[in-house]
Amino acid sequence: MAKKYLKNLELEERLIRSIYVASYIPRKCGIATFTKDLTNAINALNPRALAEIMVLNNNGYDYPWEVKFRINQDDLRTYIGAADYINDSSAEIVCLQHEFGLFGGKDGEYAISFLERIKKPIVTTFHTVKENPTPTQKEIIKRISLLSSAVVVMIESIADRLVKTYQVSRKKIVFVPHGVPDVPFGGTEFFKKQQKLRGKFVLGSINLLSENKGIEYAIEAIPEIVKKIPNFIYLIIGETHPVVKTKKGEEYRHRLEKLVKNLKMTKHVKFINSYLPLEELVNYLRSLDIYITPYLDPGQVASGTLSYAVGAGKACISTPYIYAQEVLDQNRGILVPFRESKSISEAIIKIHSDQKFKSQIERKAYDYGRIMTWPSVGLQYLDLFRLILRRAKA
Repeated sequence: MAKKYLKNLELEERLIRSIYVASYIPRKCGIATFTKDLTNAINALNPRALAEIMVLNNNGYDYPWEVKFRINQDDLRTYIGAADYINDSSAEIVCLQHEFGLFGGKDGEYAISFLERIKKPIVTTFHTVKENPTPTQKEIIKRISLLSSAVVVMIESIADRLVKTYQVSRKKIVFVPHGVPDVPFGGTEFFKKQQKLRGKFVLGSINLLSENKGIEYAIEAIPEIVKKIPNFIYLIIGETHPVVKTKKGEEYRHRLEKLVKNLKMTKHVKFINSYLPLEELVNYLRSLDIYITPYLDPGQVASGTLSYAVGAGKACISTPYIYAQEVLDQNRGILVPFRESKSISEAIIKIHSDQKFKSQIERKAYDYGRIMTWPSVGLQYLDLFRLILRRAKA
C-alpha cells in the first residue's frame, strides 16, 4: 500500500545535495510554481546544500541564479548533455517533475534517454497519470518508474492506477500531498476589505484559463444565484494559458466575456487578467467565501489552486475529477456533476444560507490542509531522499 505520507523517519541529519529537473519560474505554468515552492521548502530545511535546478526550456526566459542548466525541450542532444552534467556534479539525488508536455519526442519520450544515462538515484513526481494512456504513454510511465528509485503521487488512489494500468511496483510508490502555503485560518473580511470587496459574497477561481476549466458552467449558474444572493460576485482570476494563447489567442476568454454580457451579469463577474505572484494570489484566495473548480477532465490528478484553497480553509465546490474526489472527501467540500450549472447554483446557495455548514467544511478543509503545508511537504521529500540514499549505500 502506498504510504499515507512519510513521517520523519529519524534518519541521520545530514545535508542532501539535490538537483531538480522541471519547468521553473518565470515560466508561467503550474509545475514551474510547484518546483519553486518545493525547493524553497527543502532549502529552508537543508540550507547548507541549496537546490540546483535544471530547466526544461521551450522559450527564452531570464532564469534566477539557481538554474544551472537549460535543456532544449526538442533537442535530444541537450538531454544527453544534461545527464552528463548531473553525473559530473556533486548532486547525490535527482528529483524529476514529470508531465508529458514538458519533454520532447513523441509523448515526451526524450525523458527516457535522459534518465537512462543518469548514474544517480532518481525520484520522479508524476503530475499526470492517465486512466486510458496510449501504448506509448503507458510504456513511458512504466520505463520512468523502473529507472526511478521512488515515484511520488499526490493522491493515494493514483497508486492503484500505477499498479493496475502501468504495472509499477507498489513498493516504489510514495504519497506526498501537493504543497500549499501555510496561512492562518479565517480573516476573510479583512482581505475582502483589502480587495475592495466589502459587503460582497465572493466566489472565485484562479487558473491559467483554458477550455478544460469549465468556467462557463459557473457563469451560467449566476442568474439563479443572484436571485437569492444579490450581493454575489464571481472573481475569475488568471491569464489565458500561454500554450492556449499561442494557438488560439484570447478566444476562450472572449467567449466567457460574451456569455457574461448575454446573461446581463456584468456587475456580478470580474475578470482579473493577470498571472499573480504568490503573495497576491493568497490574498485574493483569502478574500473568497467559496472557491470553485468546475473542471471538465474526470482524470485530472492534481490541482494546485484547489490544494491552496483547501489549505486556506475555504469552502470548496468542484466537479468530481479524481483529485477533487480525494481532497474534498469526508465533507471537506461539495462535489457537483460535470457540466451542470444548476448543481453549482444550488451548492453556492446552500453554503450561503447555512453558515454552520459553511463553517464546518471550512474547518475540515483547513485541518486536512495541515499535512499539505510546504514545510511538511518539504520534510516528507527530504526524508524520502535520505531513505533512498541510505538504501543505496547499504
